[in-house]
Amino acid sequence: MVEPAKPATSMRSLERAIDILEVIDSSQHALRLTEIARRAGLPIPTTQRILGVLEARGRVERDAGGYRPGIGLIFGAHAYLTTNPLLAAAQPILQDLAAATGLTASLFKRIGWSRVVLARVEGTTPLRYELPVGERLPLHLGAGKALTAHLDDAELAEFLDQLSDHTRADGSSVDRDDFRAELKTIRDRGYSQARGEREPGMASVAAPIPDPHGATAAVQVTGTFTEIPEEKVPQLGVELQRAALAISRRIS
Repeated sequence: MVEPAKPATSMRSLERAIDILEVIDSSQHALRLTEIARRAGLPIPTTQRILGVLEARGRVERDAGGYRPGIGLIFGAHAYLTTNPLLAAAQPILQDLAAATGLTASLFKRIGWSRVVLARVEGTTPLRYELPVGERLPLHLGAGKALTAHLDDAELAEFLDQLSDHTRADGSSVDRDDFRAELKTIRDRGYSQARGEREPGMASVAAPIPDPHGATAAVQVTGTFTEIPEEKVPQLGVELQRAALAISRRIS
C-alpha cells in the first residue's frame, strides 16, 4: 500500500511563518513570544526560530513590548497597491463618485471574515474619524453587509457561527434571523445601507462589484446622517451600482 505523500518540510515552514504573520497582523499591539505561539498553535521554540528569520528579513520588529509588524511588509503592500488591477480600475471611479456626491468614496475587499480598506477619496467634508488604507473592518456592519449578502449558504452559516459579537456602535444587537432577512433584501435590491452601525452619527451606502466568481469587493459612500438622509439612499444606491459596474467593466 502506498502511503499518501506528506507535505514538504519547507512548505510546512512557510505555512507556519504565514500563521505567525497573521497572528501579529491581527493584533492592535505588540505581542510576546508566548502569546504568538499560543495563538498560532505552535511550540515556543518553533515560533522563536521563525520569528528570528522574519525579524532578520524586516517582516517583524521587536522591542521591549514584544513583536509587531515590520517595515519590510510595506514593500509588499506598496507593490500590491501599485499593480493590482482592481485598484487601478477603481481609483478614477472613486474620484468621480466623491465629486458627484460630495461624500467620501471607499473601496473594500473581503479577506476571510473581514474586509480591508483598499482606497479612499475624501468628499467635500472629510470624515471625522480615521479610515486608513489597510484598516481591517467587520463584515457584519456597514459596507461589509454588501459582501456578506453574497456568501453562499454554507459560508454564511460558518461566518455566523464564528461571529461572537454582533453589536452596533450604539450597543444594540441584531437577531440572527433579522440579519439573514436584511441580507436577502440587500441581494434583491443590489446595495446595502447602514446608519450608526460602526460609527455613531455616520451613514453609508455600498454596492458589491460584480464578479463571476462571487462578490469579494465593494464600493461605498460615507457621510453624516444629515449628508445621507433616508430619502436619499435609493438614489445613492443606484449611483453606487453604476460605479460598481463601471469598475467591473474596467477590470475585464
